Amino acid sequence: MGVKVTGQEKLIAELEKRFGKAKMQQISDRALKAGAEVFVKELKAQLATFKDTGATIREVTISEPFTQSGVRTVKVHWRGPDNRYRIIHLNEWGTIQNPRPRGKGKIALAMRNAENAYREAIKKAIREGI
Repeated sequence: MGVKVTGQEKLIAELEKRFGKAKMQQISDRALKAGAEVFVKELKAQLATFKDTGATIREVTISEPFTQSGVRTVKVHWRGPDNRYRIIHLNEWGTIQNPRPRGKGKIALAMRNAENAYREAIKKAIREGI
């Protein structure tokens, strides 16, 4: 059984009319950053379960909010001197020689575990902004 939500466009238009587009973008950017920080906290906890040097955990980075295809987005990625971005997908999915590494599925698990906390952080940031 599905749920049909109506009136979103009207609600967004009304909020933009009251607060202005720039203020609404600031509120959504703050909410995105707060949600990303909740996710990164859980991600780092999951990555710690197979930590060796800690480089993968140290290089987790949150981008500044940006618009992609008309939607405000924030990206969680790996950036740093150890270039962990090159091997993250190998830890997440495995290889032919090592099909089940210790880190297999940890990013997906972090996403599932942080889902409710992420939504709550978004709600809280939006309520504080409005």
